[in-house]
Amino acid sequence: MINRLVILGATGDLTARYLLPALAALRAAGHLGDHFRLTGASREDWDGEQYREWVTTQLNRHGGTCPADAKKALADAARYQRADVTDPVDVASAIVGDGPVAVYLALPPALFPVVVTALHHAGLPAGSRIVLEKPFGEDLASAQELNRLLADLVPEQSLFRVDHFLAMTTVQNLLGSRLANRVLEPLWNSTHIAHVDIVWDETLALEGRAGYYDTVGALKDMVQNHLLQLLCLVAMEPPITLGERDLRNRKVDVLRSVRLLTEEDVVRRTRRARYLPGRIGDHDIPAYADEEGVNPARRTETFAEVELELDSWRWSGTTFRLRTGKALNADRKEVAVRFRSVPHLPFGHSGDPLPNVLRFGLEPEGMTLDLTGVGSRAHTLTALSLTAQMEPPELPAYGRLLLDVLNGNPAMSIRGDEAEEAWRVLTPVLSVWESDLVPLEEYPAGSGGPALRPDYGGGQRRRGDLLHPEAAPPDPASS
Repeated sequence: MINRLVILGATGDLTARYLLPALAALRAAGHLGDHFRLTGASREDWDGEQYREWVTTQLNRHGGTCPADAKKALADAARYQRADVTDPVDVASAIVGDGPVAVYLALPPALFPVVVTALHHAGLPAGSRIVLEKPFGEDLASAQELNRLLADLVPEQSLFRVDHFLAMTTVQNLLGSRLANRVLEPLWNSTHIAHVDIVWDETLALEGRAGYYDTVGALKDMVQNHLLQLLCLVAMEPPITLGERDLRNRKVDVLRSVRLLTEEDVVRRTRRARYLPGRIGDHDIPAYADEEGVNPARRTETFAEVELELDSWRWSGTTFRLRTGKALNADRKEVAVRFRSVPHLPFGHSGDPLPNVLRFGLEPEGMTLDLTGVGSRAHTLTALSLTAQMEPPELPAYGRLLLDVLNGNPAMSIRGDEAEEAWRVLTPVLSVWESDLVPLEEYPAGSGGPALRPDYGGGQRRRGDLLHPEAAPPDPASS
């Protein structure tokens, strides 16, 4: 296990909200010993004591129920290096020390190439590891170039292109439920499954993240990495083991099987939009274009939806819908597997059978199976739901992620060819969107999203009605 972690960009929001609380949780759980050392490197003109005070403040703000002694131990283990992370001399000062080091690039993706080059010139000790936050590159060409740079620095097994979604307990439960329950595997194919909806809708608006989000948008921020990763776990063939080679090979197979969208497909099967002024709860939300730090001329989307199909024996004929949006009327974060309707009802009950839907709740964690049965009135069909609540995870997602990094287990990180394949899938979408052939629609903040176009996909769903209409009630403001 590596006992040194260097965070480049160590005074940013990612470090404050996620990395520091995750490290404190690892300390509380006994995964980090007294020999662990944390080095933060950033541009602020601080000394070590000022940085430790900042660490303590952020842990008290974002550390939740983590024990006070674990927070103090982490703050005591921290040192600070003022550094220009693009300067090899400054980077060398930050990583100096005995033995291998894990270097976490908590930085905007646009800086990755120049920082990786600085690390190359600074020289990493043997056995070191590099961690890169999503998205990996800004397009296919930049991802390929970044892979070439990284290949000159450390072996592939020492590269961690991380996506904290893969460390979430409920995300891993997608695999667990499939592989540990014989009842599901015979049904896990297009013969029985009509649609899979992978949804990350949130009431959260921009929340001061314009500096990052306005240069990325919903498609790159969520669909290109997080939601495509969930697609891989849903659609992959059962791996021989959950080791890094077997698991990642099967994920790449899924991405390679995605049918590339033509220009006509992109126009018909994708959507983009951004929010207008509205109200969420008791808060008034300004239009995205009026948010501080936003450049309206970029036409950045806050809502993205893409329909994909896979060219494989298992999934030919199943539609996979990937959707995400900000400032919506409800948080809805789930993978919902919708089974095909029964071909015939051999009895005279009234009412139509509802589709069987298996839902994996991501936040909050849980699982629900929607069925149809006979209700209290004779000969009347009614909806039934079987629900299971998950135990709270032992570690936060970033805690599991960092533990894998320090222990050298890359199974749940993204391999280089996998990152490139993910960009290949969405390159046609990016190209057509840049040509403005897909309109940038608008929706009021606090609504269910943009009104459904008559020519979109199958064309029969209402706005927000991926699987069940009650999930997104009609919005009076756009009726």
